[in-house]
Amino acid sequence: MRVRVGCELRYETENSVPLLMLVRARADAQHRRLYESRWIEPTLPFREYDDVFGNPCWRLSLPPGSSSVRYDAIVEVSGDPDLVIPDAPLVPVDDLPDDVLQFTLPSRYVPSDLLLDDAWRLFGNTPPTWARMQAICDWIHTNIEYRTGSSGPSTTALDIYQQRAGVCRDFALMGVAMCRAMNIPARYTFGYLPDIAIEPPDIPMDFHAWFEAYLGGAWHTFDARHNIPRIGRVKVGHGRDVADVALVTAYGSANLASMIVWADEIADTEDVPPLPPSSGWAATDPAPSALGEVKGDEAAGDVLSSRSAGAEPVSAETSRMSPGVSTDRESADHHGRGADAPTASAVI
Repeated sequence: MRVRVGCELRYETENSVPLLMLVRARADAQHRRLYESRWIEPTLPFREYDDVFGNPCWRLSLPPGSSSVRYDAIVEVSGDPDLVIPDAPLVPVDDLPDDVLQFTLPSRYVPSDLLLDDAWRLFGNTPPTWARMQAICDWIHTNIEYRTGSSGPSTTALDIYQQRAGVCRDFALMGVAMCRAMNIPARYTFGYLPDIAIEPPDIPMDFHAWFEAYLGGAWHTFDARHNIPRIGRVKVGHGRDVADVALVTAYGSANLASMIVWADEIADTEDVPPLPPSSGWAATDPAPSALGEVKGDEAAGDVLSSRSAGAEPVSAETSRMSPGVSTDRESADHHGRGADAPTASAVI
């Protein structure tokens, strides 16, 4: 099965603003990238690096005025729902790999040490297998209300536990927190999630956040927001919490004028041309693939309808735009718009 994923972000700035972006599908996740391209307007110096978690990060500097960045990809996914292994055992701490241990510890948005008593009271009597993970997801899905505008860039898992409401970002943070409180390694994850084999919601497409837990000697996907296995996840990044996988980190004042996200199934036999950039855009290092190579304005016509998400302008000295931080717009529920106040010190 093939899915087309991507996004377009438009910014307005008064001064030059350095920017980090995390929108590209990971190369080592459970999908295969068939085609990728990015367009930047105006043409800007650009480089990519992998962070400490292996997430592909883009680094560029926005000039004064209007700037746009667009990512478009076609990826191959299995077509099967998220894997479920009912008898997969939890791994004792003594047997955890060294690089997994960090995901058992509290972090900025996951103060799991403050949820120890509650977690063990709620789930301590469940079997030390996949059943415990499912019990955690069931509890979050049942007891945390999905509510637009209920959280912000500084909201932690403890806040969500106390207020009992949040959006997908918060459901994921809660899952990570409950797992870590019970010595189960867990990491925050986000990416593209197409509406395959379900009724599409009547809201704009956006990024989605879920979490992964380590059991049975491997990382597995859990999604307390939907609480059913889903098809076609395309992973962009993972980390200890939202601070490690902010979609955009702007080192200065930058107003997000608009955002569009797409994630749609396409026919395996369809020779799909790339989505065209806006007039005058330049393709930056387009990637060759079985579908050919894109060269800016030579790109062929639009083949998919994208659902557009409007965005409120935001501004901060250092703003982070993390998947799932909600605003007063329903279209922002899965994604967020960054901090509204200066946060010059890092929260990673």
